[in-house]
Amino acid sequence: MAWQSGEVIVHREVWRGQPWCASPVVVVDDTPELLVTYLPEESPFAFPPSADGRPHPWHGKQSWRGHGVLMLRRPGEAYSVWHFWEGRNRRFTGWYLNLEEPARRTSIGYDTQDLELDVWIPVDGGWRFKDEELLEQRLLDGRYTPDQVAATRALGDEIGAMLERGELWWDESWASFEPDPAWRAPSFPDGWEAAIVPPAPTPAEYRRLGD
Repeated sequence: MAWQSGEVIVHREVWRGQPWCASPVVVVDDTPELLVTYLPEESPFAFPPSADGRPHPWHGKQSWRGHGVLMLRRPGEAYSVWHFWEGRNRRFTGWYLNLEEPARRTSIGYDTQDLELDVWIPVDGGWRFKDEELLEQRLLDGRYTPDQVAATRALGDEIGAMLERGELWWDESWASFEPDPAWRAPSFPDGWEAAIVPPAPTPAEYRRLGD
């Protein structure tokens, strides 16, 4: 069943079958083609113990600072589109394509896992990769498998080609999104820690652009 606008669900990052970072987000829209969520200002973070005891890279962050972030996810796709604003006037600054495992729905929200590589698209033009150099380090650290790194780089190449063609599949009017002030500082829903973790897709199962 689809989630309702305004409903609070939980975004969990899952590594080796265990959540190791979580935050409550608010549902903006949920259709078979697109899930739109909002990470509000002061949304708290939680960091359950990881599979091998290593902390999540964001460990120590208590809550999200600055303006909230609007996130678009298509089913089966290994990246999401984040919208960023800045300043007192909440000026839209650009889109951040966050490469991540395809989201899996749970009883309390969805699970995913960040894949490190990102793409920044400023609203005034151009684009660039972020954190390319960290992929090999994460491979050495044992956080990602060689197949994950290869699939992430391949998807990055496809996204780069898409952007060079000037193709943005999402509705750019989301840049004018105005959140409900009541969404600020949401709480975790009861039972979020105990929700069953669905199996993560293999890199071969990541949806490719145009599929």
